[in-house]
Amino acid sequence: MLLAIDVGNTETVIGLFGPEAPDAPDAMGFARASGERGLAFHWRISTIADRTPDEHAMVLTQLLDLEGLDLRTAVSAMAISSSAPAVTTQLRRMANRWFSELDLTVIGPGTKSGMPILYDNPREVGADRIANAVGAYDLYPGASIVVDMGTATVFDVVSAKGEYLGGAIAPGVAVSLEALYTQASALRSVELVRPRSVIGRSTVESIQSGVLYGFAAQVDGIVERILDELGEATVIATGGLAGLIAPHTKHVQHVEPWLTLHGLRIVHERNHSGDAS
Repeated sequence: MLLAIDVGNTETVIGLFGPEAPDAPDAMGFARASGERGLAFHWRISTIADRTPDEHAMVLTQLLDLEGLDLRTAVSAMAISSSAPAVTTQLRRMANRWFSELDLTVIGPGTKSGMPILYDNPREVGADRIANAVGAYDLYPGASIVVDMGTATVFDVVSAKGEYLGGAIAPGVAVSLEALYTQASALRSVELVRPRSVIGRSTVESIQSGVLYGFAAQVDGIVERILDELGEATVIATGGLAGLIAPHTKHVQHVEPWLTLHGLRIVHERNHSGDAS
């Protein structure tokens, strides 16, 4: 089974892919999103930059133990994408020390993604952006726009030929809210849920409305401008806040919470002849 690790600036998403039937429902009996097929287990933890290699190994071991799995016998390969260079280094050291017998893929310069990168400097494209693009083209062949709603809101564009064209990066919800609370002393932190109406009748509801509908409008506005240049395309949302924001947009057609892990799995398979799942 392949253990896929996607390290973001705020959270790290971990998935264990197994040889599961494509149409099998999840543990709750619901149909899986396309990018979740084959994903036997998944976890979301905080990204901590100063975790040591031994601590990373301990966390992974404990997560699998919660599901009754032994990491050394259940996992046959490991794949990593990371937006945090310091964490990438520590995860490499962890893999080399504790799991040196496993096939390892770390997305970075020189990794075979199978997708032409048409950025001016391909080395500038983040590993998660490559994984998202590869995953999107696998699930929805043709032109696509991936909107990753995390610490930043990142738009990645894939051509009809399967080329990575580039995209746009905007401050994410968490970054914007932090700036709001820092600069406006009268405002306080609120739970991000849908308010009763767009016209907030309290400070809390006003912030909720501004965040939810403001970011939905941002997504639609940037997507519309990309579509003007690109032409028809499938629009896919992913990231920790996709489930909250995407339903209030006009252009998002699919929500794939595990898109990055799906793309990471594909990149791993392209770099190793054997199927680790």
